[in-house]
Amino acid sequence: MKIIAHRGYSAKYPENTLAAFQAAARLPIYGVEFDVHLTKDHQVVVIHDESIDRTSNGVGFVKDMTLEELRKYDYGSWFSEEYAGEIIPTLSEVLAVFCHTNHRINIELKSDIFSYEGLEKLVLQEVESFGLMDQVIISSFDHEAVQRVAKLAPDIENAALFANVVLNLNEYQEIIPAKALHVSLPSAVRKPVQQAILKGSVVRVYTVNEIKHADVLLKIGVDAMFTDEPEMMQEYILKKV
Repeated sequence: MKIIAHRGYSAKYPENTLAAFQAAARLPIYGVEFDVHLTKDHQVVVIHDESIDRTSNGVGFVKDMTLEELRKYDYGSWFSEEYAGEIIPTLSEVLAVFCHTNHRINIELKSDIFSYEGLEKLVLQEVESFGLMDQVIISSFDHEAVQRVAKLAPDIENAALFANVVLNLNEYQEIIPAKALHVSLPSAVRKPVQQAILKGSVVRVYTVNEIKHADVLLKIGVDAMFTDEPEMMQEYILKKV
């Protein structure tokens, strides 16, 4: 089972910051995952939430601020004073960290709350400019966005994210179409997901931070897991193989 660093190495570094990504890039793991939003001036930035409230010393929605305005705030000190001064990174800055590694790069389009018209095209342009078309996975809870990615770039791996179990998962996957399924940890052991795995679907599971859960996923044939603890999980998997 493959290991994907969730929002970078987010157990030990502030999530979705260059510090977290640089740490993940140093690890011999399969990949990294992060989230993108669109700013008021149409810059693609890497942050999980729609607002900057939780992970910075500022307040407000990403969509309502320019990149310059967003960069007035500190995105590291909420985690630890050691990381004071971390800025909100752009997609380009994060791709630059991984463009000379073998890591798979899972870009999650956070357009399930705000639609961010044109986000897919902007992300694909950035990915292509770095020559990373074969290295990325583009996922979203917004399945219309996943569908648009399939039309815009049919050779890129796209993935549909699910918070809950969906019946007839294989059929739904074909309708989008999506090349992979990313499901929540509680959903992974449910019958529809099990059937999808048996029928050959690539299933990846989020967010797995305990060994006991990783052990279960190993047994049922999950392709990869997203974890805040990539180093610990990689060591565990290597011992099990």
